[in-house]
Amino acid sequence: MKKIFLGLSAILAISMSVSCRDTVDKTKSATEEAGAALEEAGKELKKAGEELEEVGEDAMDAAKEASENAMKAAKDAAESIKETGKDIKKATNDAADAVEKKADEVEKAVKN
Repeated sequence: MKKIFLGLSAILAISMSVSCRDTVDKTKSATEEAGAALEEAGKELKKAGEELEEVGEDAMDAAKEASENAMKAAKDAAESIKETGKDIKKATNDAADAVEKKADEVEKAVKN
């Protein structure tokens, strides 16, 4: 009976030893896979961050260019308005001179 008990104990010990080794191996494998997955996720996050930074820089450049274009358009419009104002002033003065000249002619004609 003692031999049977010792034999069963040995089989149980071997079985548990194999089971523990298998569990350790599976745990080690799962840990390595998780580490690889985390490393890959880190690379993907870094790549996404770089792409986001590039998109942000492009947006900033586009906004800066649009702002510069708007400022130039506003300056050009202001200069155009100023020139138009000068033209209107000249035309008004010319018209006033012409009216004054006609008034003088009418006055001379009435006097004669």
